[in-house]
Amino acid sequence: MIQKIAIQGIEGSFHHLVAREYYGEQVQVEECMSFRDLVQSLLDGRSNEAVMAIENSIAGSILPNYALMDEHNLKVVGEHYMPINMNLMALPGQNISDIKKVYSHPMALLQCKEFFQDHRHIKLIEDEDTAEVARRISIKQSKGVAALASKAAAEIFGLEILAEAVHTKKSNATRFLIISNKKKEENGEVLNKASIKFELESRRGSLVSVLNILRDYELDMSKIQSMPIIETPWKYSFFVDVLFEGNAGFTKAMEIIEAMTEHLKILGIYKNRLV
Repeated sequence: MIQKIAIQGIEGSFHHLVAREYYGEQVQVEECMSFRDLVQSLLDGRSNEAVMAIENSIAGSILPNYALMDEHNLKVVGEHYMPINMNLMALPGQNISDIKKVYSHPMALLQCKEFFQDHRHIKLIEDEDTAEVARRISIKQSKGVAALASKAAAEIFGLEILAEAVHTKKSNATRFLIISNKKKEENGEVLNKASIKFELESRRGSLVSVLNILRDYELDMSKIQSMPIIETPWKYSFFVDVLFEGNAGFTKAMEIIEAMTEHLKILGIYKNRLV
């Protein structure tokens, strides 16, 4: 069976670059213009796995993607970290002073907001995907319009980079999850990271008690994200990533936490890629 990987965006997008790094240069991708469509491609069987951005070192967590994974019971089967290098690009022969509008994904615009404070003549407009804007400029031969995208997008669509690395923090990086609607079969790889979700009773100290269990069983919490439970105002679920050595401590900790919480879900166990 040919493996097809769903990505948010098109060829030249950062999701596409992650897919190439994670699966290899010849990866076949299913282009999706929204994260909801990406999830649907998994559910429909159009793709085997998917690349989904989950947090950025500047802009923070992408909360709707946590909700999508939870709503559709998707599995986390891997992760990948990528430095994000934003570049301002347009049709050749133009200067920044010629640019009146910049279209890009909301996250990209947020990551580059300081750059545009020095270019207030440019109107910033949210769009679906970084590379898709670059492609549209190329197809329509639109002058006075620029995109924020990867260098790969500029090369693919024949655009000229007007300014390199325009993101605010040069340490800009995004964490991507590899997700599936099926549990990944064991392949001998050492699995030392897990993503879990739990809900707690509204009583004092309940979260601290859970965190103490993680500590007692030597699980290193690398991420915690709260999300409101829509059906129950002022009640929250918690998404937590933990690192561990050996499955015994993790398994025992999950048994105890399951008894302490109203609901525990193990979203996935996979290999830590941040080394």
